Amino acid sequence: MIRINESITIPDEELSWDFVRASGPGGQNVNKTATAAKLYFDAGNSRSLPPDVAVRLLRLAGRLATSEGIIVIDARRFASQSQNREDAESRLAALVRKAVPRPKPRIRTRPTRASRVRRMDEKRIHAGKKRLRGRVLPGQD
Repeated sequence: MIRINESITIPDEELSWDFVRASGPGGQNVNKTATAAKLYFDAGNSRSLPPDVAVRLLRLAGRLATSEGIIVIDARRFASQSQNREDAESRLAALVRKAVPRPKPRIRTRPTRASRVRRMDEKRIHAGKKRLRGRVLPGQD
């Protein structure tokens, strides 16, 4: 079970694992044991996540999420299967923790008059610089 906060926990039944051979650390042992861990979590159909958190999680997951709403985390950083398994779980937990807080709604504001004037002045100065960089015609030396 992965504990996210006081109200959200992900039970082991919602996680599925796949272990494959990994490259990287482990020496000859890498060639004969399946140490890389692939964690699959169906965020779209999870009963342990509130619907709004699941939507934010899938948006945050980006390329880690499939079109069906399954998050796939590939952990192959360590030479042992148990360490890779813990790494995958902690990465999923961090991702879910990041998706839990509701983003503050943006309040639209208008630029002040002074900032608009400042912007137009800067544009005028910049345009003047560009104008001076113009081509020199014969006889204008």
